Amino acid sequence: MKVLVYLEAQGAELKRVSYEMITAARTISNEVVGVIANTDDSAIKTAGEYGLSKVVKLEDPFYTNHSSSALAAGFAQVAEKESCNVAIFPANAAGLEIAPRVSVKCKAGYISDVVALGNDLVAKKPVYAGKSMIQVSIDTDFKVFSLRPNVFTAVKSNATDVALESFAPTLTAKDKSVKVTKLAKNEGKLDVSEADRIVSGGRGLKEAVNFKLIEDLADKLGAAVGASRAIVDAGWRPHNEQVGQTGKTVSPTLYVACAISGAVQHLAGMSSSKVIVAINKDKDAPIFKVADYGIVGDVFEVLPKLTEKLG
Repeated sequence: MKVLVYLEAQGAELKRVSYEMITAARTISNEVVGVIANTDDSAIKTAGEYGLSKVVKLEDPFYTNHSSSALAAGFAQVAEKESCNVAIFPANAAGLEIAPRVSVKCKAGYISDVVALGNDLVAKKPVYAGKSMIQVSIDTDFKVFSLRPNVFTAVKSNATDVALESFAPTLTAKDKSVKVTKLAKNEGKLDVSEADRIVSGGRGLKEAVNFKLIEDLADKLGAAVGASRAIVDAGWRPHNEQVGQTGKTVSPTLYVACAISGAVQHLAGMSSSKVIVAINKDKDAPIFKVADYGIVGDVFEVLPKLTEKLG
C-alpha cells in the first residue's frame, strides 16, 4: 500500500498539520510520498525529520496563485504516476477544498473529518454534531481521507534525506477554473482550526469592547482567539474565528470557553479538545458537562485575575 500526502508550507518549513499528516500516513504504510506546490525547496527538507523520503513538487506557472481545481488535477496525476492506493489531506480550509475534487477525479470513496485511522483503513469520525462516533471504510480501490488537525500527533522519526522530484501536470482549461484573485492575510493571528491553544468568548461578555479580556488571556497563553456563533452574528468578531457546527471544528490541546453556555452547536465544534476549561457564572451551563475543569464565576472578575496570574 502506497500513501500520497498533501503538504502545505509556511515560510521555510511545512505547516505543523503537514507533519501530523505524514505521521498518520506512516502508521499505515512504509511507502509515503508527499505532494506540494508553489513553495521554496527549503521547506521540503524539514519533512525528512518526520520520516518522509520523497516529495513531488507540482510545477506550473498557474500554481503561483492557489487553485483548488488545479491542485486537485495535479495531485490526481501524481497519484496515478506513483501508483498510490490512499490519499491523505488535512481537514482544514485547503484540504477540505481539494480532497473531494481528487476523489471525483480518481473515482474514489472519500471520508472527511477523520479522528482515527487504523492499519486496516477503517476510519473513525464524529456524527450527529459530535454526539456519536462511527467506524467506516471505503470499498473503492483508491481511497481518500481528510484528517482533523491536532488529533494526530506529529512524531519525529529517524531523519532522512528527502528526494525532491519535480512534476509538470497537464492542466486543462477546466482544471484552471478556480483561481484565487485576492488573499487577505490575518497577520499575526493564529488560525483556530490549527491552533494548539484556543480562548473563546460568548454572549456573556455583553458587548464587543469586553472581548479584549479574551484577547489578553489568549496573548498570555500564546493561544488563538475563538468565538461562539452569537458573537459572530452580532458582528463583534470575524467568521473565521467562529467555533461550532456552522463555524470551524477544532481539536486543540487546551480550549478555554469563557461566558459560553455550551449549546450543542458549539459543542459540536470543540468537544474533541484534549483539555477543556469552562468559565461561566451559571453552574448549570451545559458547557460544564464536557469541561475537564470548571470555574463558576463572573468572567469580568475571573479573566483579569487569571491573566494577571499568568504574568
